[in-house]
Amino acid sequence: MALPEMRLLQAAIALAEELNFSRAAERLRIEQSTLSKRIVELESQIDLRLFERNHQVVELTEAGRYFVEDARNAVLHAERAVTGARAALHGADDVIHIGRSAGTDPYLVTMIQSIRLPLFPGLKVKLWSNFSHELARMVATGKLDLALVTAIPETPALSFLTVAEAPVFIALARSDAIVKSVKLNLGDLRAHDWILPAQHVNPYISEMIQAAASAKGIAPPDTHTFTTAEEASALVLAHKGAAFLTRESAWRISCNQIAIRPLAEERLKLVTRLAMRSDDKKRLTSEFVRAAGRKLVMMQLSQQRSAALAS
Repeated sequence: MALPEMRLLQAAIALAEELNFSRAAERLRIEQSTLSKRIVELESQIDLRLFERNHQVVELTEAGRYFVEDARNAVLHAERAVTGARAALHGADDVIHIGRSAGTDPYLVTMIQSIRLPLFPGLKVKLWSNFSHELARMVATGKLDLALVTAIPETPALSFLTVAEAPVFIALARSDAIVKSVKLNLGDLRAHDWILPAQHVNPYISEMIQAAASAKGIAPPDTHTFTTAEEASALVLAHKGAAFLTRESAWRISCNQIAIRPLAEERLKLVTRLAMRSDDKKRLTSEFVRAAGRKLVMMQLSQQRSAALAS
């Protein structure tokens, strides 16, 4: 039996992850009709039904689940073979693909880029940018080796190394009376409209904030969503609201009109972690994560010494 072409495997993987022909076709940058033809061609070629589908619903069959899991590995190895060959041509022995979001602390990105591995002297670090939950998905599906992700819940598919922890930061109009407080809590914001990250930015941050507010019996008068920190800034001024941001995003919009205050809520700490696939057995990945762990310990010791000298 002839092996399926790569384009057919990629079609099955995209449809399995999106469970929607329109979104999967958009992701592959092909027409929806072309995607449908590729799925039919693949199922005919291997004589298996991989998807149950009608006009409203797409679902993987049991055979489809097994097939797609191995298809991911096949595509991953093929892509890495090409990437590795190209890297070798340019003098790099190995390439590690690492994701980070626009809200990731630049210091952490610099730390990751500075890691050197004696066993891989020609290592090249290639950075990719996306939202944290998308980066986590890309690591889980093998499209990235590692990713710096923030506020991503535990999942069996991923292992994590914690690299930083920070509070949520609140952006307010400087004319707001509660700006006088050094720190805020959710109760201080009960009369404000809340400006939250949109679902596609990070669904978990909004869910976490809303769950903490519900536990305290707090419901804002209204909520708005944003994609960028600049959008949040405009919404704060337009609605005299309170925007919930990461530290990096918050300080980017601090100005004469916008004040930034940390949110003193233990349940709402934003934890940034280095994510890797739980079943990733590659030596390069494990060595890189161990090196990152050692570097973090050294950074923490250095900070503790500096604090001791300053006291």
